[in-house]
Amino acid sequence: MHLYDTDMAVNINRDDEELYRKAAKLITDTVNTYSNLFKGRKSEKEILYMALVDIALRFEKTDKRNDTLPYHHILSQLTQEIEEVL
Repeated sequence: MHLYDTDMAVNINRDDEELYRKAAKLITDTVNTYSNLFKGRKSEKEILYMALVDIALRFEKTDKRNDTLPYHHILSQLTQEIEEVL
């Protein structure tokens, strides 16, 4: 797998290969973006951390948007109220 400027050997489940390729592309693209913006002004380590935080933030926002617990709670309440009425 190629990540930014590094080739890595990884053993993966064949079913996950496309996901790994997309993840590697996301990492490479994100690091390239921050590198283009901050090369020479920030260390490579700082640039990598910026990319890491960017990707983690995207994950957290998506995870929050896809949180079904509030909907499950509301549906449980509605179900209970309907059963009480019936």
